[in-house]
Amino acid sequence: MMKRYAYAWLTGLFFFVSIVGHWAFGWWAFVDEQQSLHQAPQLGPYLVEMGRDTFENWQSEFLQLIWQVVGLAYFLYVGSPSSKENDDRTEAKLDALIRLQAGDRAEDIIAEIDRRYLRASGHSKPHGHGSTDVVTGHE
Repeated sequence: MMKRYAYAWLTGLFFFVSIVGHWAFGWWAFVDEQQSLHQAPQLGPYLVEMGRDTFENWQSEFLQLIWQVVGLAYFLYVGSPSSKENDDRTEAKLDALIRLQAGDRAEDIIAEIDRRYLRASGHSKPHGHGSTDVVTGHE
């Protein structure tokens, strides 16, 4: 269980240590501030201030990072055009070479390669694939 979820355990440990450190140092800073104002530190105002600071950090850092990592990974998975590595030109060249070399069997070979490497059913598919024949210029 530890090995299988080691990344999650380490992330949880880093999160726990950082949040405890944030709140502990926040308490010491709050006590110093209250003492400089000649007031006794109270838990209520501290919790409000630290809650506000924590949610500001959470929103500005953690949620942005989650959106970038998880959102971009999701869009890459579903094959969003903006997440492609722009292999369309290479795909078109390879399809043209197969058509030149294989003749009548070319479309079957290309279809088999596409099936084998999941180039259908919602996965990424090169733009213009299957529209105009690169070699002849016909549809």
